[in-house]
Amino acid sequence: MITSLDHLVLRASFDEAAVQAYETLLGRKATDGRLQLDNVGLVIESEAATAHLAAMVFATDDLDKAARLLERRAVPATREGERLLLGLEATHRVPIALIQRNDRLQSSRPLGANEAASIAGLDHVVIRTPNPERAVAFYGGRLGLDLRLDRSNPQWGARLLFFRCGDLVVEVVHDLAKGVSDGPDRLWGLSWRAADIARAHARLKKTGIEISPLRDGRRPGTQVFSVQSHTANVPTIVIGGLGRW
Repeated sequence: MITSLDHLVLRASFDEAAVQAYETLLGRKATDGRLQLDNVGLVIESEAATAHLAAMVFATDDLDKAARLLERRAVPATREGERLLLGLEATHRVPIALIQRNDRLQSSRPLGANEAASIAGLDHVVIRTPNPERAVAFYGGRLGLDLRLDRSNPQWGARLLFFRCGDLVVEVVHDLAKGVSDGPDRLWGLSWRAADIARAHARLKKTGIEISPLRDGRRPGTQVFSVQSHTANVPTIVIGGLGRW
């Protein structure tokens, strides 16, 4: 049913400034508020509220077939134009939509930097949940995403669920110390992928973006750094290297 994550929606009252911030962060030029990476788009919309990551929009080859399958799987959905909006009760309050995508969009052109120093794509989008078994049932069972990893690590204080979706991962995180509850899930953070993380790190440092030093990632063979500015309140890291789930 789902072939990829088509785009993420970020809403901010300062949408023009947010677009400029993400152009600098990703090293790419936006078109009509959309930045397109190799494997996902980021759409920035205006909203008179605190900036936040607002929605995930998945792609499917056939929207009508997807609607019928979701109905059989007891996921309420409403057709609005060219998109299918999933009921918030079914998604546990994470805004999710489906669109039909039969072509591959070209990446936004690099902005004052060579391709290697720009962000190439999204490695994973992070959702926080108080109920990991419920998340497995929804993302794996009802949406049909491929569960590649289910791991609890007391050292991190978290249970991690990795669902493969096209060329990226939907990561669901449960805080072990908080126990299990029926509270809402929350669309939370982003991990961007760099073809050459050393060049990407140097470029961002030169532009004045607040970033951490490079460090080894949790996955063997990777390096990461955190981004503390130009993210419109979205917790953000950049990852590079050979390691992938």
